[in-house]
Amino acid sequence: TEAEALLKWKASLPNDTQTLLSSLWGGSNHCNWTGITCNNAGSITDMILTEYELKLRGTIRNLNFFYFPNLIWLNLRNNSLYGPIPSHIGNLSNLNFLDLAYNNFSGNIPSEIGLLKSLFMLSLRYNSISGSIPREIGRLSSLTVLFLYQNHLTGTIPISIGDLQNLSQIELADNRLNGSIPKEIGMIRSLWLLDLSNNHLTGPIPTCIGNLSNMNYLYLWSNNFFGSIPDEIGMLKSLFDLQLSNNNLTGVIPDSIGNLTNLETLVLHFNGLSGSIPTSMGNLNKFFGELSPNWGQCQNQTSLLIANDKNCGKVPFELGHATKLQELDLSSNHLNGEIPMELGKLTMMNRLYLSDNHFSGKIPSEIGLLSKLEQLELASNNLSGPIPDDLGNCFKLFNLNLSNNNLEESIPSSISYINSLQSLDLSQNSLIGGIPQQFGKLQSLEVLNLSHNMLNGSIPAAFNELRGLRFVNISFNQFEGPIPNIKAFHEASFEALRNNKGLCGNATGLMACVPSFLSNHGRGKRTKVIISVMLPLFGGLLFLFLLVGSF
Repeated sequence: TEAEALLKWKASLPNDTQTLLSSLWGGSNHCNWTGITCNNAGSITDMILTEYELKLRGTIRNLNFFYFPNLIWLNLRNNSLYGPIPSHIGNLSNLNFLDLAYNNFSGNIPSEIGLLKSLFMLSLRYNSISGSIPREIGRLSSLTVLFLYQNHLTGTIPISIGDLQNLSQIELADNRLNGSIPKEIGMIRSLWLLDLSNNHLTGPIPTCIGNLSNMNYLYLWSNNFFGSIPDEIGMLKSLFDLQLSNNNLTGVIPDSIGNLTNLETLVLHFNGLSGSIPTSMGNLNKFFGELSPNWGQCQNQTSLLIANDKNCGKVPFELGHATKLQELDLSSNHLNGEIPMELGKLTMMNRLYLSDNHFSGKIPSEIGLLSKLEQLELASNNLSGPIPDDLGNCFKLFNLNLSNNNLEESIPSSISYINSLQSLDLSQNSLIGGIPQQFGKLQSLEVLNLSHNMLNGSIPAAFNELRGLRFVNISFNQFEGPIPNIKAFHEASFEALRNNKGLCGNATGLMACVPSFLSNHGRGKRTKVIISVMLPLFGGLLFLFLLVGSF
């Protein structure tokens, strides 16, 4: 009977589709036909006519579902089927999965759809279905996925949708739905995706939306919602995406949005929002994209903190127009290109953090114009060239970190002009030459890391005056000679002094230095021994030569 029903349906289809199915549905056993699966009793359980690039044409009006009592899976997705969905589809009482997406079905969703009590998934997206969503859909108590987007549906969202307690995904976008969001939708606690975007929905966003604690994606953009964004939106702690753009929302951005610490995308544009951006949004530290040049128009901005995000591209030179900036933190992103020299115009700047990015090129000498700069961190980039002499003009600098780059040439002596310097990290570069003698003037220095470079020579004797130095690391260089006679060197670990050319002194892992007077005395004794041995030897040889010559 099932085979006859399939053949009768085939006979009702256009000739090209009949020919195609005839080549796939051969033989007397319909369970062996392409796209057909049967149970052990020989009754059809699965009808999947989508995976073979079939592109079936025709209607399903003559596919009599009454003859398929054991059908569990009906997938006719991605074909060219058209016409209405027949009401006798309600006979598929055991159906779990119904996918008619990506076709040209039209007409209404039949109310008999509510008879499919075993249905888990209903997908009618990307068709031309019109009319309203039948209230009988609320009878599908097992339904977990409801995809009706990209159709021509009108009317309101039925309140019976609140009865679908197992729903995890609702996608009704790109239709012509009107009315408000029913408050009953707040009863579907298992919901993690709600997409009502691009409809004609109106009214305020209901406060009951805060009950949906499992929500990950909330898309309400391109509607006619009005009123304020409810504080309860901050209860959606699992939210990744929140898109409320292109509505008529007014009022302020609620402070509770700062509670959405998992948020990755926040879109609020094209509304009537007012007031200031809440400081709590600083908790949302996972923005990504490129830095907008419009930041340069923020003439009164004093801080711009966009660290530990996924921003890429270059730092816009227009940022140099935000002349009241005092703190700029763009560290730990994916920014590249050169550090714009226009940052030298930010003369109010006291903290500049650009570490852990992909910046290349030279450190702009214009950084030296930032006379109020207290902290400069450019570590872990791809910067090259010399350390600019102009950094010595940053007299208030107390933290300078240029580590883990490709900086070359020698350490400029101008750094010794920064009397306030407390921490200096130039490690893991390609610096050459010696430590400038003038570094002994850095009386405020507490931390010094010069490791993993190609520095050489001896450590200046003036370092003996750096009594405030607490930590030092000069490993993996070519230093030689005695270490300074101060606590920081004496208590340094072997790891902090290792792999040099010939350091000595009172520290773990180093040889003791030989005093100069002992070294000279020993050299004199060796000379005397050599003379006392060699003179008799040469004298004996001379006597032997004379004796032989005389003979």
